[in-house]
Amino acid sequence: MSKAKQAFRPKLAQEGFLGRLSFFTARALANLRQNVFVSIVTVGTISLALLIAALFLLVYVNLEGMAEGWSDKVQVTAYFDREPTPLAVAALKGRVNQIPGTSKAVFVTQVEAEKRLRGRLKGQESLLEGITPEVLPASLEISLDRKHRDSAAVASYVAALKQIQGVSEVQYGEEWVKRFNSFMNLFRLMGSLLGGFLVIAVLFIVSNTIKLTIYARKDELELLGLVGATRFFIKAPFLIEGVLQGALGAVFALVALLACYFAFLKNAANFLGVNPAAAGLSFLPVPHLAAILVGGVLLGFIGSATSLKRFINI
Repeated sequence: MSKAKQAFRPKLAQEGFLGRLSFFTARALANLRQNVFVSIVTVGTISLALLIAALFLLVYVNLEGMAEGWSDKVQVTAYFDREPTPLAVAALKGRVNQIPGTSKAVFVTQVEAEKRLRGRLKGQESLLEGITPEVLPASLEISLDRKHRDSAAVASYVAALKQIQGVSEVQYGEEWVKRFNSFMNLFRLMGSLLGGFLVIAVLFIVSNTIKLTIYARKDELELLGLVGATRFFIKAPFLIEGVLQGALGAVFALVALLACYFAFLKNAANFLGVNPAAAGLSFLPVPHLAAILVGGVLLGFIGSATSLKRFINI
């Protein structure tokens, strides 16, 4: 280490890692206070960029939830030529529950099938003249778990179900399942592409904004280098400053996102004719909120680190 660098070594109030961290954090806070306008611009840019990404994530999460709700309609119905006895029904349910993918199995008797049919055709009872419960088949309505609702899994499940003795026919809306899974695959692909584009755009915007703030203080960096400050001594306060700006930007973005969410809930019924409660719209879950906060911190850190390369050789 050169004599100049040895001379440029401030005395810390506390030795060790905590002492260095306290010293560099104090310098970062001092830099923020000395450059209030630039700091506000940086935090505002990070907030706006994260808010756009968070709004996209909020829409994506709710659409995904709605799609999962639609997937609950994936139901397999097994019909019987003869209505089995209660003891046989218990045995059938036991065999069906052993098939991987079964979530729930409900037996529908011939009498219950007739009641359902009359309920659906209420007001058109003339169409049901001469219809008796014996005409309608008993059935077993089976709901599948979420891991077995794609086309291949449903087809495999139906094949296993047909092997059970007593099952005469199986229906599950094959075309609907295929269309639904095609829609979900396209939806996830588009979401991934748009999400990736937003991440790159946000990183680019934030990095260039922080680069401008560091460029405005290039004289300070050059002066520190001339008096013999180490690269770590120069970079550490700027990196901590970037982390603080990123964290502040993330907090402001989450507050703005919450305000947008409640504003939408309050006015959705007026301009969309949608009841938010009935539609099942929800705010981002805690893991997603934590991810946005961590993302803001990383954005500030990465933006500062990449911007410093122009002035400090690593």
